Amino acid sequence: MTLTSIVTDNRERSRFFRFAAVGIVGAVVDFGTFNLLTTFVGLTVIVASILSFIAAIINNFLWNRYWTYPDSRSKPIGRQLIQFSIVSVLGLLIRTPIIAILEPLFFRLFSGFAFLPIGFFTAEFLANNLALGIAVIVVMFWNFFINRYWTYNDIS
Repeated sequence: MTLTSIVTDNRERSRFFRFAAVGIVGAVVDFGTFNLLTTFVGLTVIVASILSFIAAIINNFLWNRYWTYPDSRSKPIGRQLIQFSIVSVLGLLIRTPIIAILEPLFFRLFSGFAFLPIGFFTAEFLANNLALGIAVIVVMFWNFFINRYWTYNDIS
C-alpha cells in the first residue's frame, strides 16, 4: 500500500477515512484526557501526555479492529492488540520529544502576547495544546502506515 493506492483504491480510501475518523475521536479522547489531567489533576505535561495517549490507544484499537478493519480478524485479538500497542508505543517515543521540544517554545511565544490570558486560554494552555496537536498529526501518519502494513496486513 502506498499513498497512491489510498487515492486510487476505493477500499483503501474508505479505510483511510475510517482510520482518520477514529483518529479524530481518539484525538478528542487524547486532548480531553490531557486537559483534564493538566488542568484539574495538576499533572505535568509529559505525564498527562503519556496517560492521555494510552486512553486514546485503547479507544483507537477497539474502533479500528471492529470498524476500520472488520475483515482483519484472522489474527487473534491479543496478537493484534500487542502489534497495535507496539506501533503506538513507538509513536509515543516519536510524540514525547516533539511535545517536550515544542511546548516550551510555544509557551515563550504565547507569553509575549499582551492580550493573554483570555479566560481559559492562557499561554500555557495554548502552548500545551499546539505542541500536542503537532505531535498528534505526525504520529497519525506513522500509526496509519505501520499498522496497515503490519497489524492489519491480513486483508487485501
